Amino acid sequence: MQNLGISYDLVMAEIVLAAGICIVLVVDLFVRDKARDVTYALAMATVIATAWVAAPIGMEGRVEGFSGSYVADQLARVLKLFSLLATAVVFLYSRKYLRERSLYLGEYYVLCLFALLGVFVLISANSFLTAYLGLELMSLSLYALVAFDRDSPNAAEAAMKYFVLGAIASGVLLFGMSIIYGVTGSLRLEAISASLAVGQAGYLSVMLGLAFMLVGIAFKLGAVPFHMWLPDVYEGAPTSVTLFVGTVPKLAGFAMAVRLLVEGLGPASLDWRAMLVVLAVLSLALGNIVAIAQTNIKRMLGYSTIAHVGFILLGLIAGSVQGLQAALFYSLVYVLMAAGAFGAIILLSRKGYEADQLTSFKGLNSRSPWFAFMLLLLMASMIGIPPFAGFYAKWAILASLVEAGETWLAIVAVLFSVIGAFYYLRVIRYMYFDTPDDTSPVEADLDMRVVLSLNGLAVLALGLFPNGLLALCAAAFS
Repeated sequence: MQNLGISYDLVMAEIVLAAGICIVLVVDLFVRDKARDVTYALAMATVIATAWVAAPIGMEGRVEGFSGSYVADQLARVLKLFSLLATAVVFLYSRKYLRERSLYLGEYYVLCLFALLGVFVLISANSFLTAYLGLELMSLSLYALVAFDRDSPNAAEAAMKYFVLGAIASGVLLFGMSIIYGVTGSLRLEAISASLAVGQAGYLSVMLGLAFMLVGIAFKLGAVPFHMWLPDVYEGAPTSVTLFVGTVPKLAGFAMAVRLLVEGLGPASLDWRAMLVVLAVLSLALGNIVAIAQTNIKRMLGYSTIAHVGFILLGLIAGSVQGLQAALFYSLVYVLMAAGAFGAIILLSRKGYEADQLTSFKGLNSRSPWFAFMLLLLMASMIGIPPFAGFYAKWAILASLVEAGETWLAIVAVLFSVIGAFYYLRVIRYMYFDTPDDTSPVEADLDMRVVLSLNGLAVLALGLFPNGLLALCAAAFS
């Protein structure tokens, strides 16, 4: 491990991203509504340029900078590149949707890029201060994004709930951090871990701080019982915003859990793993059971997200390198599946019509057999049917639990996965066995058709050939 002090080379990806945001923001002021594709092109160019710069950073191993508050390693590299890929897919899926609803504005791209910058800072955080700055930059951007459609009362209500609950969760997280700082005397995660390892901090104070921090982490991930905002935000926000909220920030939430819990509070792992057991089991139970009762597919996918977060937490509970690798693999695969699922909703939506009800997918096979097949692949992967990527993601989590001696948790996870299969199969039934209410052809731009097809085929390809992504996840924690 190297410590380079103040090294701007380490944060070049963040610098390029911030510069791109400024360019998009300024240029958009002079762009007319009819030429808004210029803003879209600049936003995509910013994502591509940032990916070009970020790709080699972290390949040489763990390097710290800025007095140890920032870290570049393989984990950060993998998460940043996948965040950029997910953001590019979100922008591509959203263009037609935004244009048809008179929401094709530069603010959407600027807010998404600002949120992405917060994700980057959070992913590379090596101190409480850096983690909190990244978290707030991401969160404030997301609050504004949810309220992006000013004429929608549902979006305004969802944004208000998200903001109020998010502010409370951020305050609770910050209070927990202050307690840990008070008893260890450091904001750096490595110094905190070293202090806890030698028993310099009082046990009760550490447990109090840990409990408060877990509340904040669980809220950002959407784990039960801190999930109340998630279904409302997924349903109330414009689908293009839900698409972003349901993908990129989940990678940031995973990074925050790893940095703060595993790297910072690793010596107290027996305690926080016990707390995570409760969160994981409740998330699996409530997410899968309540999703069955939903008729709005965005809300159903919201509760589905809660269940998937439960699986990710199980990887952390395993307490091994294998468990962390499995949790990372699951997070990446989930983002891929969620992007495809929300992309399908956008595909079927059109001006004046939101395809956000389960009945909107009736008879999709007769309207577009190819995209019905793509959604079939995505739903089968979310269930965890072999040979799709979702199966290997769940299998990796279950294997890490069994190896760690937590067989009962693996059994609980399998049982709730079987229950959860019902609401995914219901979507498939609507597509293939019901008569369509709407017989109009499915229309979309060529680029969206190509990328959505690749999105669906990717879950099959990663299921048939998972070794490449598994090796990438293994390298992130080597």
